[in-house]
Amino acid sequence: MTSAEASEPTVSNYSPSTYAATHPDRPAVITSSGRTVTFGELEARSCQLAQALFSFGLRVGDKVAVLAVNDHRTHEIAWGLQRSGLFLTFINTHLTADEAAYIVNDCGARVLIISSALAPLAAALLDVTPDIELRLAVGDALPAGHDSYDEFVRDHPAIPLADEQEGSAMLYSSGTTGRPKGIRRPLSGLPFGSDAILVPMLAGIMGFEEGDVYLNPAPLYHSAPLAWSMTAHRLGGTVVVMERFDPDDCLDLIAEYRVTHAQFVPTMFVRMLKLDDRARGARDLSSLQSIVHAAAPCAPEVKRRMIEWWGPVIHEYYSGTEGGGLTWITSEEWLAHPGSVGAPAWGAIYICDDDGNVLPTGEDGVVWFGGRENTFVYNNDPEKTKQTFNERGWSTLWDVGHLDEEGFLYLTDRKLFMIVSGGVNIYPQEIEDVLVLHPAVADVAVFGVPDAEMGEQVKAVVQPAAGATPGPELAEEILAFCRAHLSHFKCPRSVEFTDAMPRGENGKLYKKQLRDAYWASPTSSSPT
Repeated sequence: MTSAEASEPTVSNYSPSTYAATHPDRPAVITSSGRTVTFGELEARSCQLAQALFSFGLRVGDKVAVLAVNDHRTHEIAWGLQRSGLFLTFINTHLTADEAAYIVNDCGARVLIISSALAPLAAALLDVTPDIELRLAVGDALPAGHDSYDEFVRDHPAIPLADEQEGSAMLYSSGTTGRPKGIRRPLSGLPFGSDAILVPMLAGIMGFEEGDVYLNPAPLYHSAPLAWSMTAHRLGGTVVVMERFDPDDCLDLIAEYRVTHAQFVPTMFVRMLKLDDRARGARDLSSLQSIVHAAAPCAPEVKRRMIEWWGPVIHEYYSGTEGGGLTWITSEEWLAHPGSVGAPAWGAIYICDDDGNVLPTGEDGVVWFGGRENTFVYNNDPEKTKQTFNERGWSTLWDVGHLDEEGFLYLTDRKLFMIVSGGVNIYPQEIEDVLVLHPAVADVAVFGVPDAEMGEQVKAVVQPAAGATPGPELAEEILAFCRAHLSHFKCPRSVEFTDAMPRGENGKLYKKQLRDAYWASPTSSSPT
């Protein structure tokens, strides 16, 4: 077995209840503002929520929607739902009321739990989520039409339900290529403490042990932050929760709490690398044992610089909430295969053309996962589910890439965003990887826009770094930088500037929002 391989977990007792019994005073959660929740407190509070929801009438397989900010209560809610055998749907707190209502309604939630800090959103959801039977607000301020979460759970016993079963997160895709889709798997029916799907990675490959400290810098409504932080709890570790990401604060927290493990997205790496040398060298980061990143493409030069800074402790994986398969790569493997996202750890990888034929090594095509059972469906969308699987039972996230001779996968781009200019395929990710290294570029999106002669031309939209002045001079400087590093046919024909890029806190760029503005009028190469 190579470091990129991981076996399926066996059923065992992976429950935070174990550590509530053996180490009740050990911190389970520490927030960046200093609030601490011990394992004993996490156990008691999550049990009270489970008991309260059972008394209300919820049973195994029912659904609960959650709109929660990153604070000291979020894991309490997640564990209360998980140990009740429920489907838990955490929702992006930055969505509009209409966007959030779509998910609340689509997931079939009977109960909605929302942070009182989101009071305006809570109020706006009242009239557009008519099937919600119970609305609970967590915090001091109580929005109209909501019951107090604390009062709801207060009188219930802090003991486990008689028949605790594992629940399941039914989270919604980010919607980078359309409306979010709920990813639902059947409940396992196994006793609470049996869900160990990420243990082979966090404990096995990354060496996480009881008492280690895991830093969570991202919103817990996303799949990976929620699942990985809960796995740290299953292994008896402390989770440091950042209420919002800030590069300076992140380094401070690593040093203060002697963080051993963490998961990041590439934009966080970029922001930390753009700190000055004094700031980057001011903290003791020697506690870091193993770091992982995922969720979005990482420019090779960014990753190389992170390995030079933090050492060969950085891992990467490629997967999706759908769970069809997973690749993994260590720092040492990446340095030998720069740009790769790894070899298969779960299942097998196949690269296929548009007709479903498996392509030879080195040729780009759609990436398909096979070789392991995958029973997810897109909630209420059988047609989308059907499109995601082929006749062999393989599934895809519609990414494009190729395999090298050793079986390492290299992602090229999302199929939707591939640019075809004059019959030539151009992949925006390659261009973005170059442009993000320019010191005046804070963030960048590259995509195709209509062109009467070539079909499409390459456009770059840039968010300038602090202190950079947008305008024709900077645009030409950025274009010259690109031409110095890439073939001219790949380089943008033009650059426009924006104050803020539509990038989620999960690191994913919602490029469709930018691209659609240019395609609204096929005769125009700029937004109208």
